Amino acid sequence: MSLGTPRWWYQRRSGPMGATRLLLTPLSWVWAGVTAWKIAVSKPVDPGAPVICVGNLTMGGTGKTPIVRALMAHITALGVPVHGLSRGYGGRLPGPVEVDPERHTAQDVGDEPLLLALEGPVWVARDRAEGAAEAVISGASIIVMDDGHQNGSVAKALSLVVVDGETRDGEWPFGGGGVFPAGPMREPLKAGLARADAVVLLMPGDLGRPDPELLKLFGATPVLVARLEPAQSPPRGRQLGFAGVGKPWKVERSLRAAGCELIDFAAFPDHFAYDEATLQALHARALDAGAGLVTTEKDWVRLPPHWRGRVVAWPVRARFVDPSAVTALLKPVLPP
Repeated sequence: MSLGTPRWWYQRRSGPMGATRLLLTPLSWVWAGVTAWKIAVSKPVDPGAPVICVGNLTMGGTGKTPIVRALMAHITALGVPVHGLSRGYGGRLPGPVEVDPERHTAQDVGDEPLLLALEGPVWVARDRAEGAAEAVISGASIIVMDDGHQNGSVAKALSLVVVDGETRDGEWPFGGGGVFPAGPMREPLKAGLARADAVVLLMPGDLGRPDPELLKLFGATPVLVARLEPAQSPPRGRQLGFAGVGKPWKVERSLRAAGCELIDFAAFPDHFAYDEATLQALHARALDAGAGLVTTEKDWVRLPPHWRGRVVAWPVRARFVDPSAVTALLKPVLPP
């Protein structure tokens, strides 16, 4: 059974969960040690084309997939054949397999690859090195790998880490700095930043400038700022929202900021597999309140086909604030 992301992970101060953090700290030492060992002993394989890794320092909810989509679109606009690469979390196919949105479902390849395939060819492979090799054989001049900052199986020409720029109401992208399960970190912040060529700071669309204190944490690591913005207005009228993503409370906040008349919001674990009983319960709640149902694109592709006409998918897109800075960062690794 999958569990939702603990919101206290992302509270900067320990607060009422301080004792829980303390009890979980020994387990976090084990997690951090195993992660560091795996990175140290890995032998990266060069697939024959530059690989840009877009990864996380935390367990999820940073907006990594929208950044991968934006980066693939940016590279395509530069005239370079780009393919995406994903592990395909939540999918049953081990791969390597090229994603076909007309044939594959989220149960086959995972939800995120289906969205990435809207930008260009995308490969799903449990073995990322094999997936990258297939992408090159199929014509990729450059590969954008979704996730894998802690995976050393593929040689990376450029490593980017996406950081959530939300710092309101005591929220902090790294919480108290604890490594899983005592906190949201996949590895200690200093270790993760040491292998990063740049940070992509993804700002909520309704938040102003990045927090100066947060920017200081990145030191000399270059920072690209992007904004997560609605691709269209949310549906009109009363709505019951729901989402199964890394930080579902961010979806609720974004819907309200965009003017959605939410009567309630239901949060589910990341990559949640919606069954008939759950959807019927959501539908009944909405019906009683005279409301529609709205969710994210990532959730919508996981819905059974017969439910998709009854739920509105609300799309958002990541937009780089300074596209020229992105081009300058990419230039040394782009093929001539």
